[in-house]
Amino acid sequence: MKIASLLPSATEIVYALGLGADLVGVTDECDYPADAVTKPVVSRSTLPQGRLQTAHQVDAAVRERLSDGSPLYQLDTDLLRRERPDVILTQDLCRVCAVPSGQVQQALDQIGLPEAKVVSLDPNTLDDVFASIEEVGVVLERKEAAIELTTSLRARIAAVKETATRVPSVSVFALEWSEPPISAGHWVPEMVEAVGGTPVLADKGQPARPVAWHEVRDAAPEVVVFMPCGYYLEEAEDEAPSFIGQAEFADTPAARNGNVFAVDATSFFSRPGPRLVDGVEILAWAAHPDFYPAPPDGTIAKLG
Repeated sequence: MKIASLLPSATEIVYALGLGADLVGVTDECDYPADAVTKPVVSRSTLPQGRLQTAHQVDAAVRERLSDGSPLYQLDTDLLRRERPDVILTQDLCRVCAVPSGQVQQALDQIGLPEAKVVSLDPNTLDDVFASIEEVGVVLERKEAAIELTTSLRARIAAVKETATRVPSVSVFALEWSEPPISAGHWVPEMVEAVGGTPVLADKGQPARPVAWHEVRDAAPEVVVFMPCGYYLEEAEDEAPSFIGQAEFADTPAARNGNVFAVDATSFFSRPGPRLVDGVEILAWAAHPDFYPAPPDGTIAKLG
């Protein structure tokens, strides 16, 4: 079965099910596992490469393209026509994250490939993420492998939750973007709850939302985790000075007590795939470092 993946999380799921060899196309952002970068690129970002230095510049570029109706991703229709994938995995959850399913179907109709099955993966919660993995397993005829995978992932979260019942709850603010400030949504508040935290300025299963710095100050989070969507740890650390010195942010308990962290959001928080469970374990240490093992190097750093 030939598979094309138009989002990194789907690529990770395909590999986790042992079907990496069947991938005939991925995105220019698919980099895990390492073999993914050897695959032909079928979807590529149209944002300027190498010239966007700050979160503000990235936000402005995205807003400009969305406002004038320009696509954020370009499909390689020649590759699709040549490879003729049986299944194409994409999403409709976020306009910024991948080619929407309607645009994919339109391209398939234009190149004469109507028989390809387009599967849109649109999870809002951790349970939805596991359901997506199992859905992919069914579509790709790996149902048992998918159930085995989700069972193991659920068990790891259950272990984190069991420890969390024995520790005091702390309020946690997950910052998904810094300019403008955006509170992380969808599955992230549930990740916070799993580690014995109380998510502030966020609702489980709801989209990320803009916030004002005075709201962050008034919410008085005890722990802040900076997880800029699409940023690796080093990039997040580089961006952090844009808000660390902000007066209202500096007035939070988290900032005053040195409990502000940056994480590798791309790998462990932004992509709704198997590695979200690694993200839960990373978050557990940030919230309760005395009760959970320290995460691997390169996944989280204390700021300030």
